[in-house]
Amino acid sequence: MAQHGKAPQQEKLLPWWQLSLLGVACTVGTGFFLGSAIAIEIGGPSVLFNYALAAVGTFLVFDQLARMTADHPMEGSFRSYAGKAYGRWAGFSSGWVYWSAELLIMGSQLTALSLFSRFWFPAVPMWCFAAGFGLLGLLVIIWGTKVFDRLENTLAVMKTAAILMFLIIAGLALAGVLTPKEHGAAMPGEWLPKSYTGLWSALIFSFYAFGGIEVIGLLTTRLKKPEDAPKSGKVMLLALAVLYVLSIGFVLLLEPWTSYTSDESPFIISLAEYNLPFVPHLFNAVLIVAGFSTMTASLFAVTTMVVTLAKDHDAPAVFAGKAGGNGKKPLTAVGLSAAGLTASVVFALLMPESVYEYLTTAAGIMLLYNWFFILVTARRLLPATPMMRTKQFAGMALIALAVLGTLFHSISRPGFFISLGFTGVIAAITFLMKRIWNEQDGGPSTKEKPERLHTEEDAEADKGQAGNHRHRHKEPAR
Repeated sequence: MAQHGKAPQQEKLLPWWQLSLLGVACTVGTGFFLGSAIAIEIGGPSVLFNYALAAVGTFLVFDQLARMTADHPMEGSFRSYAGKAYGRWAGFSSGWVYWSAELLIMGSQLTALSLFSRFWFPAVPMWCFAAGFGLLGLLVIIWGTKVFDRLENTLAVMKTAAILMFLIIAGLALAGVLTPKEHGAAMPGEWLPKSYTGLWSALIFSFYAFGGIEVIGLLTTRLKKPEDAPKSGKVMLLALAVLYVLSIGFVLLLEPWTSYTSDESPFIISLAEYNLPFVPHLFNAVLIVAGFSTMTASLFAVTTMVVTLAKDHDAPAVFAGKAGGNGKKPLTAVGLSAAGLTASVVFALLMPESVYEYLTTAAGIMLLYNWFFILVTARRLLPATPMMRTKQFAGMALIALAVLGTLFHSISRPGFFISLGFTGVIAAITFLMKRIWNEQDGGPSTKEKPERLHTEEDAEADKGQAGNHRHRHKEPAR
């Protein structure tokens, strides 16, 4: 595998706090503002526990990815580490599974953005909004990382401010300052109305709300100090966990959980009783901001991923090229992302709604497959300490729990089997490519021993061994 360690000189290096802010921007999106309604509908009020559990699972994955990045920054992030640990087949399959999943998710995000926009302009066809947002996202990527950073930082502040404003309004409603039309705030009568099976099935949608850490993994090579990657992730995930749990808790207190449906944001429904006419318009704007932000982050991720695949000869070399020879823009990779995005949007607009929901659910499950493989990769590359092993196995168990839970509900079950189909196709292509690689290399190569990352723990051990070595060879005093 080719190793692309340092960030390009022309790109501005980021302080750790700015990466945390970008993490919030890449994570908070329609998966939270709309997906939370599906989670409540399936699991009831008990999903509050799911969001806390998903935060723990997400932290365990990001912790391992950040440790690998801090010890040995690589441009391809998780797919480069997979290749380093298990060979070329692992990096190839991991990269293309991620690329396929994100492309499908971008199509659903653009479809959602079109629906939100029709709240104000119901006569405009959905494809017009989808084309407009898609083109705007492509322009952001073409303009470069500087524009991407500024935009995502701005949108992160706007989304965080909107959640904080919701918390303030909800707090005033709970305190009795705001008067409802009919019923006021109340504790849910039953916290587990859908039994443990419903709670289990809803776990996947709680994980969806934290999707985006892979983009942060791709951005960590641009940190001023790569060793700050774990700190950046901890701050980001702690902030997200607090905001998510508090806001979902207020949603469940302000309105009976049976009032929430998957076609409208629970943040709008929960405040509908309080004579605040600006709320639907405000949060509709927030939904558009959130959806565009995560869509652009996904577009950045798939474009970056195909470039690193091309650099490692796991995609056609043309996708690694820059515009104009000395240019900075990988326009061929952007063009591939644009073509895939167009096809995804067309499918989203032409397919029956339920079919595309299944496809996007499958894409989300495929992302969790990548998370699982990040932990498997870390198990081979990072030091085998008891604490490290505990974190890795705990993360694997939580991801497996979320994926298997999709088998117990009609909304998510088809997505599970579709995800197996997608990964099966990529596995078959990987098998064929492996045979081609072996032929190019003159036959099956011997299995290489994995190269464990040289970590801070190794450095300390090396110092100790060097000291012992000097001690053993020190001449006796005369």
